[in-house]
Amino acid sequence: MSDHPELPVPAAAPADPRAVQRFVDHALGRARVLGRDLPAPGEGATRELWGELSALGRMDLAYARIIEPHLDALAILRQAGRTDLITDRDTWGVWAAEGPGEPLRATPSSAAHSADDDAADGPHWTLTGTKPWCSLASSVSRAVVTAHVTDEVGEPTGHRRAFVVATDHPGFRPEAAAGWTSHGLAEVVTVPVYFQGVPAQPLGPDEWYLTRPGFAWGGMGVAAVWLGGAQSVADLLWCKLVRPARPVDDAARTALGQLDLTLGAAQAVLDRAAAAVDRGEATGEHGAAWALRVRRTVADAAETVIRVVSRATGPGPLTGDPAHIRRVESLQVYIRQDHAERDTAALGRALLELGEEDTPW
Repeated sequence: MSDHPELPVPAAAPADPRAVQRFVDHALGRARVLGRDLPAPGEGATRELWGELSALGRMDLAYARIIEPHLDALAILRQAGRTDLITDRDTWGVWAAEGPGEPLRATPSSAAHSADDDAADGPHWTLTGTKPWCSLASSVSRAVVTAHVTDEVGEPTGHRRAFVVATDHPGFRPEAAAGWTSHGLAEVVTVPVYFQGVPAQPLGPDEWYLTRPGFAWGGMGVAAVWLGGAQSVADLLWCKLVRPARPVDDAARTALGQLDLTLGAAQAVLDRAAAAVDRGEATGEHGAAWALRVRRTVADAAETVIRVVSRATGPGPLTGDPAHIRRVESLQVYIRQDHAERDTAALGRALLELGEEDTPW
């Protein structure tokens, strides 16, 4: 685990909006530093990268949740061959979630443009519509966002594509932060954004964003953060048993053993996946299977940790320990990016579709 600067907020979620903004700014500043220092997944040091993400999650899940998309965006830009868009001053979000209603649409235009335009050899693109679940839309300077492609007259083509947008365009309008009422990950304000003719630069061809190997790798990087969050929840029981206020009984020893087994198994799967990524064995359908395996394993481990620690420590920490409450609430919100039994079924389907004679285990 690397050294991290002390967080500028107390362990309990701050109520003061100025304190929240200081926390976010601090995390984004740290993201810029780590973006320069850390490797991208698939470059031979994926285990070290994911270890850093776990360390961030163990320190504070909201802090890690701010940093992880910035690192993911830089990896996406490298994978797309657009390192020219990477600067030391920008901070990044990644917004690829879909929701009900009319989707965000990307429309090309062949209108004349200046010779110094980044896309001078191709059409302009603009984004119009609503994108749900945009984290830190009012705080980051740029974002990778997916949109549904139309032709020049606005007819859908049936394809999706990734784009880069700047958040300072007047047509970029995040919903008011008051719409984000979550206790978990409270500082990571996540709201819909309304786009009206926002200029966008394409990343890769249609469907590239979802089919590139890095899509699965990024999903496993998120699971590495979840694992760190689960470790931080488990730390409470460890501290209580190392310095017990009363004799440790077999029930407490059983709980500690269960945490060790659960977290050790999740770490082992993550480490195996990192090795597969760096060996080039986690691309295509194999990469998708690895991502499902890792995310389901870590999400299940996190839920087990929450349950075991709660039963072993009773109501006290959940009613009188703000730091522990913050960890649990943030972890419960974060792992809901996993789709539970649906993803388990998807993993089984993916394994069968690989058509391999040997069992995956």
